[in-house]
Amino acid sequence: MEKEIDILSRIIKRRRSIFPVSYTKQEIPVELIRQILESANYAPTHKLTEPWRFTVFRNEGKMKLGAELARLYKATMPEHQFLQKKYDSILEKAAQANCIITLNAALHTDKVPEWEELAALACAVQNMALTTEALNIGAYWSSPGMIEDLKGFLNLSDQEKCFGLFYMGYHNEAPREAKRTPIEDKVKWVES
Repeated sequence: MEKEIDILSRIIKRRRSIFPVSYTKQEIPVELIRQILESANYAPTHKLTEPWRFTVFRNEGKMKLGAELARLYKATMPEHQFLQKKYDSILEKAAQANCIITLNAALHTDKVPEWEELAALACAVQNMALTTEALNIGAYWSSPGMIEDLKGFLNLSDQEKCFGLFYMGYHNEAPREAKRTPIEDKVKWVES
C-alpha cells in the first residue's frame, strides 16, 4: 500500500501551471469545483480570519469577466501602449477556460497585517492548485494589473481586495519536469 507522504510528494512535484491555450472543451463538474474550493478552506490562517473569498465564473459569466478585463485593459492602457493582440488574448483566455475563479481576500487589518492575509490566501490557492493537479485539471494563478480595478465589478466591500484570477480547465498537456535548483542552495542550518 502506498504511503500518504509518497502520494502527496508526487502531487506537489507534478503540479505545474497549465494555461488556457491547452484547455479542452470538457466541462468541469460543479461538484469538483466545490471540492477544489473546499480544499482552499483548509489553508492556515492567523487568528482564524479565513480571509479567502472567491467568485466563480462559468459559462456566460466567464465571458462577462473576460469582457470586463479587456475593457479595463483598454481603458487604463495609454493609447500608444495599447496592443490589440493583448486585448484579444484577454477575451480568448476567458473563452478557453472552463472556469475562472477570482482570488479575493477580506482584509482584517485591525487583527493582522495585510501580508498575513495575503499569505493565507496564497496557501488557500496552493491547496486549490494541488487539488486540481490530483483531479487532472489544469490551472494557473494570473495577476494582471486590471485586477486592481475589479472591485466594483465583483461587488467587493471596502475591506476586500482582488489578488488574482485562477483559470481552470481539463487539458491534454504532457507532464513536464520541474525546473528547480537544489534545496540545499536555499537552506542554512543552525544547530549550535
